[in-house]
Amino acid sequence: MENCMVCERIERIKNGKNPFFVREMKTGYVVLGDSQRFKGYTLFLCKEHAEELHFLQKEFRRDFLEEMSIVAEAVYNAFHPDKLNYELLGAGSGVHMHWHIFPRRAGDTPVPGPVWRLDKAEMNADRYKPDVQELESMKTALNRELDKLVGAGI
Repeated sequence: MENCMVCERIERIKNGKNPFFVREMKTGYVVLGDSQRFKGYTLFLCKEHAEELHFLQKEFRRDFLEEMSIVAEAVYNAFHPDKLNYELLGAGSGVHMHWHIFPRRAGDTPVPGPVWRLDKAEMNADRYKPDVQELESMKTALNRELDKLVGAGI
């Protein structure tokens, strides 16, 4: 879809130009966040350009939610947070559902609450952008956990 940030990211995945891409699943794409202010921050991008869960066909919707929970479990196992926060959001003018999975740790924000209370400059500061080696290590850890869960039929 035109002017959709998520569709653009998916297109970069398909063209092999998204270094944050982790894995393709039946209903979506697993990607690490560009900024890792919350170590292990992962997104699950829906393959269908849809604005709402209830717009998806029933079987696809069920699979999308199931796969999101598998991705979340893999994030939890790979990055060992105290808690996970989940948010299903749309993006800008080209609304396209995608899950944000935030590994949370005690004291990771100045005041307890949603990550969005942090200033955008803090969330996206250069010091939180993983270098190539760190990114590959994170992708390997997440893929290893996904392999365990998908292979186990969970």
